[in-house]
Amino acid sequence: MDTELPDGWTIERVRSASGDVAADPLPLERLVVIEEYEDGRTDYAVLQPDVILSFHELCLARVDGDWFMGHLEADGSIVCWASYGPDLGEAIRGL
Repeated sequence: MDTELPDGWTIERVRSASGDVAADPLPLERLVVIEEYEDGRTDYAVLQPDVILSFHELCLARVDGDWFMGHLEADGSIVCWASYGPDLGEAIRGL
């Protein structure tokens, strides 16, 4: 799979930084949403990532240059709940 990681990053470096030897890019053809909370209600906004990295059940999805953390659901969709900004290393430390 041809995944465009940030400059200086390879999948091997992602695996090393995360400590997850099984970390791998995922195909983009899946629903990715972020949970949004307002007035005590939960809503979901659809995200359009250009990179998704899987760390078992956790995932990082890059959207407009920022990394979002989420959970891989049984149907292959991803529900995100946090944003770590543009620094992939910081996002990996948040795993």
